[in-house]
Amino acid sequence: MRNYSFKKLALVLMFSTLVFISGSYATDKGEKVPITTSSKEALKLYMQGRELAEKLRGQESRQYFENAVTKDPNFAMGYLNLAFNQPSAKGFFENLDKAQALIDKVSEGERLWISGVQAGVNGFTMKQRENYKKLVAAYPNDERVQNLLGNHYFGQQEYAMAIAQYEKAIKLNPNFSPPYNQLGYAQRLLGNYTESEKAFKKYITLIPDDPNPRDSYAELLLKMGKFDESIENYKKALSINPGFVFSHIGIATNLNFKGNHEEAREQLQKMYENAKDDGQRRQALFAKTVCYVDEGKFDRAFGELDKQYVIAEKINDAAAMAGDLTAMGNILLDTGKPDEAIMKFDKALKIMKGSNLSKEIKDNAKRFHLFNAARVDLKKKDFATAKTKSEKYLKHVEAINNPNQIRLSHQLAGMIALEEKDYDKALAELQQANQQDPYNIYRMALAYEGKGDNEKATGMYKKAANFNALNNINYAFIRSKAKQIVAAK
Repeated sequence: MRNYSFKKLALVLMFSTLVFISGSYATDKGEKVPITTSSKEALKLYMQGRELAEKLRGQESRQYFENAVTKDPNFAMGYLNLAFNQPSAKGFFENLDKAQALIDKVSEGERLWISGVQAGVNGFTMKQRENYKKLVAAYPNDERVQNLLGNHYFGQQEYAMAIAQYEKAIKLNPNFSPPYNQLGYAQRLLGNYTESEKAFKKYITLIPDDPNPRDSYAELLLKMGKFDESIENYKKALSINPGFVFSHIGIATNLNFKGNHEEAREQLQKMYENAKDDGQRRQALFAKTVCYVDEGKFDRAFGELDKQYVIAEKINDAAAMAGDLTAMGNILLDTGKPDEAIMKFDKALKIMKGSNLSKEIKDNAKRFHLFNAARVDLKKKDFATAKTKSEKYLKHVEAINNPNQIRLSHQLAGMIALEEKDYDKALAELQQANQQDPYNIYRMALAYEGKGDNEKATGMYKKAANFNALNNINYAFIRSKAKQIVAAK
């Protein structure tokens, strides 16, 4: 399911630059992806929205994209960008569908761009890659295209390849700020904190009057365990723009790690009360959910998810409702209530199957339900059924060649092996799972401990305990447990 509480990552909005007006080419000599619109006013609005969106000021950008598609109802790229700046999953899918419906009326570059986004949303990662690589081949001098491919690699955890693309974008336009942001994250995820800091500080110098550069640098400091310094930088971001919601979440996360959960929730309550739309309200509620889980107050966490669900239910936002139910199921499963968990997972699938979303999206939901159902069987110690579903899940995700879902299949196989005390197999599988999920680090620690390798186990427990992930519910599930184990050793 899509996660609505995090910022950035691979789908940061990077857009094209020039325009087709009434069928005529802009004077770009083919170096940039052209944008098809019949309205100069729509183009101007689009450019204003793009500038804000590229600085992750999505809520502010939305009105410009809305006005652009009002001026030109056939503005495909306007709808695409409007999709990414919606406060709801429902709005995202509705506007993406409008962009897709206009695909025969746009330039080849736009077609590849829109088709690539659609392929990624549908779970066809390699098809997305194919479209984006064709786009780069056709427009190698377009910094936004280079950045787009970089974001794709980033999303698949191919950080070295992402860095190469970001550096190409920077070489083409040293004043283009978005790749510096993602470059900082890619270097951070590789553990290159010095290089990450360098990228973020350059990002700050390029757009010093925008909040996101300070916010991104604050997140690096959070990762490094410099919580007070991180909070100060988040506050600097908020001094620039008090409504920059990501920084409120960042401050709350730091406070969680310092053990100040009540203060964290006070910060998030302010964010909720000052929210400009339901999307921001849902973000605040999810951050409260993570806060309560981190504190071990699971009933209160459930209450915040109930509030999220009500917001989504008001507009019949199927994907968001399913996501909320899945989060509820995850809490129930982690607290030893598998029968209640499967009821939430089943309801999530039912909502998705009954929605007007595409067949491909529904197929993704079915695969994800299979993964969740296998986890329920595992929690109930029904290893045979869990294995059967695990093998079926692997077959399905290999068929679509989706790297992130393949990582989930390794996680599932590793979890089963861990419960069966086959520690060597558990490690072999978990090492191929998502290494940015701190729960997998914790599971590997358990496997090493099971093998009797206390030195490696201790190292992995420390890594899990100090993972310092932003607003991450999986980290909240294991952070305190990992810290207690490290303290006892």
